[in-house]
Amino acid sequence: MTASYQDDIKRYQPNVNQKAVAGIVKHLGIALKSPAASFVSCSSKEELARVRESWLKKKLAVAGADADLDKSIADVCATMKGDPKKHRVTFYYLLAEKYGKLPVVGG
Repeated sequence: MTASYQDDIKRYQPNVNQKAVAGIVKHLGIALKSPAASFVSCSSKEELARVRESWLKKKLAVAGADADLDKSIADVCATMKGDPKKHRVTFYYLLAEKYGKLPVVGG
C-alpha cells in the first residue's frame, strides 16, 4: 500500500523518503480507509483549517502565523492543482517536506 503512495508522491518529488511516507500512513491510520477522508479538498475552508491545525501545528509543531501556514497549504494546493483527487498522504508529505519535517514523521 505504501508503494502506491510513493508513486503518487514521485509525481511531485522524485526523491521520496520511504520512512516519512510510512509515518504519514501510520499517522492517518483508519482515515485512509474512507475514500472521502483519503483526499484533501482545496476548495473546503474547513478542510484546510483542519490540515493547518491538526497536521502543521499539532503533528509537525510548525510555529507561525495562521496566514503564513495557510499560504503554505495554498502553495501545495497550487502544486497539485492538476490532480482532481489530491491524496492526503501526498499532500501531507509535501507540507512536511516544505517545513523540513520529514524526519519528524519518519521516525
